[in-house]
Amino acid sequence: MKCVEVKIIEKSEELPGIAYRNFFHSEDFFRMLEQTPGCTPYMAVAYSKEGTILAHILAVVYRRGSFLPPYLYSCGRIYGEGEYAPGESKNDLFGEMVEALTRRLRRRMCLYIEFSNLSKKMFGYRHLRRHGYFPVRWLQIHNSLHSKPPEARISEKTKKRIESAFDAGVETREASTEEEVQAFHKVLRRYYRFKFQRFIPRRELFLLLWKSQYCKILLTLSKGRIIGGSALVYTGKDAYLWYMVSRNKTHLIQHPRSMTIWHALQHSHEHGFEHLRFMNVGLPFSKNPIRESILRFGGKPTSTFRWFRFSFGFVNKIVGWFLND
Repeated sequence: MKCVEVKIIEKSEELPGIAYRNFFHSEDFFRMLEQTPGCTPYMAVAYSKEGTILAHILAVVYRRGSFLPPYLYSCGRIYGEGEYAPGESKNDLFGEMVEALTRRLRRRMCLYIEFSNLSKKMFGYRHLRRHGYFPVRWLQIHNSLHSKPPEARISEKTKKRIESAFDAGVETREASTEEEVQAFHKVLRRYYRFKFQRFIPRRELFLLLWKSQYCKILLTLSKGRIIGGSALVYTGKDAYLWYMVSRNKTHLIQHPRSMTIWHALQHSHEHGFEHLRFMNVGLPFSKNPIRESILRFGGKPTSTFRWFRFSFGFVNKIVGWFLND
């Protein structure tokens, strides 16, 4: 079948009943985003001439703003390449959906659009280039959990660090109340307040995720205070660590970052997931403390691209040239 039309759906009541396996392109995630202030979902659906759904991909526009420093803009995010009917040409359908989404998000006046977490480094390269996106070399990390338990992959030094933290009274567990989820969100927002690259949605999304079957909020606590935590999302046979925070500077002896990563690995292994995939391991600089901490737990790094497109043509050319120099 060939795609004859791509529709952009902006309201959940117009969704056509899509079968899905990936949470980040699901109707459930669409509805959560729709209920979250500052978030607007857009589902691109590719149809055949017979009206059959061939593929779909979900984009979200985040509205960002602050009084100090003062700024207000929107950015578009797409996590992965979407979902496709069996036997369909993913690459060609992806190109048609990218074209439709780019056109729609440009009208929305997004400052930039970002594609991340694509399954293969070169997936969609030709189509993304054709529509003005430029690649930035990035690193993805995943831990295999199906062949060995997490403790079999970490060093003795890391084990001693974890034991020391437990001896110091550190506790790791799931969030059990709305108040704990809101407290985790507050710590997360404060941690990323002045980091341009990382956007934290409003607490409504985290509460909806926590109440759903797709997500767990994991906490790292010392004397009842949250010193770290993560939002773990389930999709298919894998768990995805979407958001993570650790108050390493103020609680160095308790090793909150190591404890938070360790808890996520243990939780994912105990619940039968094959991999834990870290969705964001920081900016692609040569030295990155978060990435180095994750790799100490036996994770496998893989080189990939993130794709960006700024709405202003001259800005897009300058930034693309600078980052690919």
